Amino acid sequence: MKKITREEYRIGEIAQTVNKREIQDTVSEIIYSVRQKGDEALFEYEKRFDKAELSSLIVTKEEMEKAYSSVPKKFITILQKSAKNITTYHSKQVRKGFSYKTKETVIGQKIIPIEKVGLYVPGGTAAYPSTVLMNAIPAKIAGCKEVCIATPPQKDGSISSVILAAAKIAGVDRVYKMGGAQAIAALAYGTESVQKVDKIVGPGNVFVAEAKRQVFGQVSIDMIAGPSEITVLADESSNPRFVAADLLSQAEHDKNARAILITPSEKLADETMREIEKQLAELPRKEIAAASIEVNGVAIIVKDMKEGLEVANEIAPEHLEICSDDPFAYLDDVKNAGSVFLGRYCPEALGDYYAGPNHTLPTSGTARFSSPLSVDDFIKKTQFTYYSEKAFKKVAGDIAYFAGKEGLQAHAKSALVRKEEQ
Repeated sequence: MKKITREEYRIGEIAQTVNKREIQDTVSEIIYSVRQKGDEALFEYEKRFDKAELSSLIVTKEEMEKAYSSVPKKFITILQKSAKNITTYHSKQVRKGFSYKTKETVIGQKIIPIEKVGLYVPGGTAAYPSTVLMNAIPAKIAGCKEVCIATPPQKDGSISSVILAAAKIAGVDRVYKMGGAQAIAALAYGTESVQKVDKIVGPGNVFVAEAKRQVFGQVSIDMIAGPSEITVLADESSNPRFVAADLLSQAEHDKNARAILITPSEKLADETMREIEKQLAELPRKEIAAASIEVNGVAIIVKDMKEGLEVANEIAPEHLEICSDDPFAYLDDVKNAGSVFLGRYCPEALGDYYAGPNHTLPTSGTARFSSPLSVDDFIKKTQFTYYSEKAFKKVAGDIAYFAGKEGLQAHAKSALVRKEEQ
């Protein structure tokens, strides 16, 4: 981790060891193959990429029940508590349509659930039941008719029992054994076994992200998620052990993940950097976290917390922790952040698993213009208009005049024809 000043930090710079053109070409080929060969291509890719020999792409009800019963009861209870918190939070996001009337007109908007959504859940070598809950529960609250999951199988062709347990708790309708770009292609275009959906959400690796980018337009997507990131804005009284642990919680995700400390205290920065070295030695994913910290980890020294918040807003991080005795004093001035964690006992991990707000968040500075996953991602809006004959004839001339100014005479005619005597 490097210690630098605000002036030395260049917003948006993330070192990534990926060949974008190669990824684009590979994903394009996979999508084309799935469109042409359907299930056959999916079986081939699962064998090649996930080392799984599959006879079916669909998880059966029996597999679901067996998996659920095999999960320790303690973890089932924790999943249920988490699901309850997520449900409580997202239920408050539900919006209703509206209309307003006069004697002769009715204008309004309807809220309509997206009918079919596909949720991508990373799997294979690691399992993320939290992603199941965070994606499926808002979709169910929104009223989506079909909610399915695509997740990579393990080498024996099974799906992680904790993934299936979370799917059952969240009320998922169908689970597919498929991962990677091929899963995104199947959800977007459909195959013999896979029903095509209207929207795809959920995180994944660079191939999944690129596949979502390429199928956008055929289906809707939530966002193109980049490497995970955290920014910790910490005052001089912060505990360096806490700060270091929180920075490493994101660094262990990916070698390209970004961990940033902003502080007015050089002493805290130095102590945090030493603490990171200590804690790294204890991490099972030490190699990944160390690479992330080495390449993308920085401690930015600012003159005070106010300037620190200005820097945080420029970064627009996925996760922003404000470590202070009075974090609410800064909340109103937060303009760009995916999710904000307030106080010394509110680590980002609380949001990942338990508190209720969503953990699918905008990355790579996109919090400047986008938002966390929510119930809004699973609805669409349509508007409606009614004018009586009397009301329309009163404004027909204005409409025709407006259309004429744009040179669209057929538009003008469609208004005037209704005003003319029959």
